[in-house]
Amino acid sequence: NERAVMGQDYVRSDGEDKGVPINPALTCIPQAMNVAYDQYQSRFEKSNSDRVILFVVQEGETNTVDQRFLEFNLWERHNIPVVRMSLTAAHTRLELDESTGTLYIKSNDGNEDKRQEVSVVYFRAGYSPADYPDGDDGIEWLSREKIERSRATKCPCLGYHLAGTKKVQQELARPGTLERFFGEGREADVESLRGAFAGLYSLGSDATPGDIDALRDALSGGEGRYVLKPQREGGGYNFYGDNLVKKVRENVMEDPSTKELKLGSELAEFILMERLFPPQQKSILLRAGLIEGIGETISELGCFGTIVSTNDGNVLHNEYAGFLLRTKFSGVDEGGVASGFATLSSPSLC
Repeated sequence: NERAVMGQDYVRSDGEDKGVPINPALTCIPQAMNVAYDQYQSRFEKSNSDRVILFVVQEGETNTVDQRFLEFNLWERHNIPVVRMSLTAAHTRLELDESTGTLYIKSNDGNEDKRQEVSVVYFRAGYSPADYPDGDDGIEWLSREKIERSRATKCPCLGYHLAGTKKVQQELARPGTLERFFGEGREADVESLRGAFAGLYSLGSDATPGDIDALRDALSGGEGRYVLKPQREGGGYNFYGDNLVKKVRENVMEDPSTKELKLGSELAEFILMERLFPPQQKSILLRAGLIEGIGETISELGCFGTIVSTNDGNVLHNEYAGFLLRTKFSGVDEGGVASGFATLSSPSLC
């Protein structure tokens, strides 16, 4: 569905509007980067180096199509060049001016007059352990530290990166936590927001009696109502059904006298989540232009949002920035597109 994928610039050759919602992601996301770039320009005096946006990508990246569209849009609409680089390569190619916090990309010949100044860093990698192959004290983490210590705007910065983890989501779901972020008299808003949460339960040292009750339910025939999730993105890492029970039992001991469950340390990296069951519909799924199959499917709609703010919380830009709809066969547990479990779709088809 080209209109939903390509966005508002796509117009059918016959001029007919079939009611397919416009997806502005490929223009709105670069626009937000442009706001951050301009803010950097206004804050810091221009140096002799050209200023660029750095895309942090995986070594041997294959999921490049949307990344390139963002890159092309930044150049064509905003005249901002992009440099792509992995965290591994960044160890030798990036340098940090400790006195100013300026982050530079070294020139190939070492000439300082040819180095480029990084104004914005956009992370399309760094979310998986595979992006840090040199280990916990390796060069990729040193690269990440160098970027975080710089004055360049990060998308996301380390704090926002951590805020998107499942552990933080689980903590936000605890009773009394959301109230910290709302003033008095906002109880209705808090309850409305909490009503959108699925059940999220800790399996670490901070597990509450309610968390243990959910775990007991999963081990006592209710495993179909839950999914065991690590702090990972993309498909292929979750545990469902019998595999969930097996994984938990391998890391739980029950005191025979008190029946108390003692959680193994390995479980701390997971959360137990209430499983969602979206409505099903019959669909034909395509992959690489070929019919993958026909059957009952479920879909997941995600909406992009962009926000740019100063260090003191002054919001410069905040807007809806498009959507991503994934559809998969209802019998498939995982849901990543790049990992091959789901396909891209459009709201008009679901």
